[in-house]
Amino acid sequence: MSTMDRLYKLVSQPIITEKGSGDTAKRNAFHFRVPIDANKIEIRTAVEKVFNVKVKKVNTLRAATKVRRRGYSVGTTPAWKRAMVVLEEGNVIDVL
Repeated sequence: MSTMDRLYKLVSQPIITEKGSGDTAKRNAFHFRVPIDANKIEIRTAVEKVFNVKVKKVNTLRAATKVRRRGYSVGTTPAWKRAMVVLEEGNVIDVL
C-alpha cells in the first residue's frame, strides 16, 4: 500500500452526527472513523495533506467491543477508533 493510499484510508470515513455538527460549529472540529492502529501523528499528517488545512490538535477515542445476541447465537461488535480533529482558525473541511 502506498503512502497516499494509507493517508486516504485514515480519513475516508467522516462521522456525521448531531454532536459532531455542533463541534464543527463551536470548535471547528471534525470527527473521523480511523483504523485502530492509527496514531495521532499519522491522523494529523493525513488530514493536513489530504484536505490541505492546518491541524491544531487531535483527540482519539477507542470504542470497545460490545456483546450482542441474535436468538441463540452470541457475538461481538468490532472495536473501532474515533478521531476528533480540531483545525486552526480559518481552515474548513467540506466533508459532504
